[in-house]
Amino acid sequence: MDMSATWARSRGYMRRAFTRDTARRVWTPHWLAARPRPARIALRAVAIVLLVLFAIWLVLFVTKGRFLERPFESIASSSLEREVEVGGDFQLYFAPFSLKFVAEDLTLANTEWAGEDAPAMFDAKLIDTRISPFSLVWGPVRVHRLTLEGASADLRWNDDRTLNNWTFGEEDPDAEFTLPRIKRARVEGTQIAYRDPVMELLAEIGIDTVAAEDTAFADDIRFSGSGSTQGRPFTLSGSLMSPNETVAGGRNKLALNLQAGATRVDVYGTLPGATEIEGADLAARTRGPNMALLFDFIGVAVPASRTYDLRSNVTYADAEWRITDLEGTVGNSDLAGSVTVGMPDGRIDIRADLRSNSVDAVDLGPAFGYDPDRVAAQGLTRSVNGRPRLLPDGELRVDAIRQFDAHIEYAIGTVKNRHFPVSDVSLVADLKQGVLQLNPVRMNLAGGGFSGNATIDATGAPVKSNFDIRLSPTNMGRLLTRFGVQESGTTGTMSARAQMRGVGDSIREMLGNGRGRIAVIIPQGTLWAQNAQLAELDLGTFVQLMFEDEEKEPIEVNCGLVAFTVRGGVAAADPILIDTKKNVILGRGGFSFRNEVLDLAVRADGKDFSLFSGQSPIGLGGYLAEPAVDPISGELLGRAGAGIGLAVVATPVAGLLTFIDPGDAKAAACGPVLAGASAKAQRTEDGEPRDDVGRGTTAKSEDGKDSEEKEEKQRKKFLGIF
Repeated sequence: MDMSATWARSRGYMRRAFTRDTARRVWTPHWLAARPRPARIALRAVAIVLLVLFAIWLVLFVTKGRFLERPFESIASSSLEREVEVGGDFQLYFAPFSLKFVAEDLTLANTEWAGEDAPAMFDAKLIDTRISPFSLVWGPVRVHRLTLEGASADLRWNDDRTLNNWTFGEEDPDAEFTLPRIKRARVEGTQIAYRDPVMELLAEIGIDTVAAEDTAFADDIRFSGSGSTQGRPFTLSGSLMSPNETVAGGRNKLALNLQAGATRVDVYGTLPGATEIEGADLAARTRGPNMALLFDFIGVAVPASRTYDLRSNVTYADAEWRITDLEGTVGNSDLAGSVTVGMPDGRIDIRADLRSNSVDAVDLGPAFGYDPDRVAAQGLTRSVNGRPRLLPDGELRVDAIRQFDAHIEYAIGTVKNRHFPVSDVSLVADLKQGVLQLNPVRMNLAGGGFSGNATIDATGAPVKSNFDIRLSPTNMGRLLTRFGVQESGTTGTMSARAQMRGVGDSIREMLGNGRGRIAVIIPQGTLWAQNAQLAELDLGTFVQLMFEDEEKEPIEVNCGLVAFTVRGGVAAADPILIDTKKNVILGRGGFSFRNEVLDLAVRADGKDFSLFSGQSPIGLGGYLAEPAVDPISGELLGRAGAGIGLAVVATPVAGLLTFIDPGDAKAAACGPVLAGASAKAQRTEDGEPRDDVGRGTTAKSEDGKDSEEKEEKQRKKFLGIF
């Protein structure tokens, strides 16, 4: 070949495509030479950068970046403030555009506060992954493919949960722990341990990959493990399946089963990516003997419940779990609604909107401290040291409710119970920093409005509580039908209010040392209680004894007040005063929230002269759980004895003198009665202070003034306090 001819042709091509800069002796493409000098400089700079990057890419691709092992260990150790070592092969290069990272026998040391005996925070026999390089700069980290073999991770919080070992450098330890977004993974022989001393949570999970039986899936990541929370052991198992036709950005099927004793949680659905929770589309079924055991897993205290079975949809969005389309049963009651759980300030925050069409009253027992299974089997009454008890003594879990906040709205259509017709219940509960407020609480009680509010302050010990509940005017016939009052013929209504405050970790303890006032007001109306018989309290017999023949016709009430002042857990009549057409009913005594002893004496004084009257104080004793009517009083026996004596000494007719009622009962001024005023404020219809309604205490000193020391001694004697 003629070399001179070839050289001439080459020079001709150069002249056609390039312009020669004779000063610099370089050839410049015509398209570049035609541009201004600054543009040519910029374009040359870009070209040089691209050439350098290509050279780096080429060097890394050819050498697999193995020479970067020591710099990687140094930079990683400095950035993570933990020692990082690679004991085997190391590769770091672009293949072709994804960043490929391979490390054998990689170890990341644990934090110093974990202790010398703590294992490495992370170690793996092999890590082989491809990462989006741009996600390393702008985040979140996206992993296209991950192979992990023989790895173990130790994730833990310190003893007071202020530090964790996966927070590096100046990062916020309360920040959410975000995993890389992994599109496809193969994991073999991997173990993860998680420890949280505050929540008393310990979990050890093994992860492995096996070939799926269904050819529609490329990989099936199986995991299983065990652990304990709040001292309760649990096991879990599940699988994560990635469809091979949706490797790039596909969704992953998840199946998770968790079991702790008889409590079982099944979760199934899809995830956006193998480690992506945001936007998950999951369904869950939860069932067990007691819902409190379920919430113990997240350190949340809820009242015990009867057997439950609930289904819902679950997703994770905006750093919170959202449970929607919740429906199922708790005991004999239905439950539906939605729940959201998040940690906006490092504290668990629960928001719930719940509703029930029909609720069995037994299922509400745990909210007041009752054991629902015992109540279902035996009723509210139980025996303690041979004495019947009614008040619940289930303690509030103070430490647990201090650890989370909540806002709960709950509505109930109908409450099934033996005694009162209850419907249209609604309540709002707010728990914030250990203070629980129930405001408002509303319901329809026998056609009347029942409302109230309560505050339970658990920020200190013991718990401080107070409540204020009201009953608007309600027809007594509908309200007391179960207790023998006839709806037909009864026009009388009653309203009530109870205000109490006290300290204690249970309702029984709070009432046992509480202070406050309870009042029931009865305005003008009629009361019909004919042929009333009831096992709990023979109200018909009581009414018959009080009003004699008035059980044969409606009792015409002018006004009435049954009120008690509570001091130190002992309620004293303050006053019991009912003015009817024929009688004035007065009562003294009281009852104790401490031992639930009931000791009242009620008498009816006639307004008209009666030749023969056996009316004497009728005793109402026993216990709150088992009241008993005692018609034979000491006064009645005394009158009977005196009558017999007169009959023997004089004539039989003289024996009737002790039963004559002069009819001098003083009618009540209804103003103070209807205002619910104390005994001291009560007046006769003539405006004179009443001297027959006591002072609202169970004892008085000899000079007529209250003496706390004598009152306490007399109270113990009077009510048998032990």
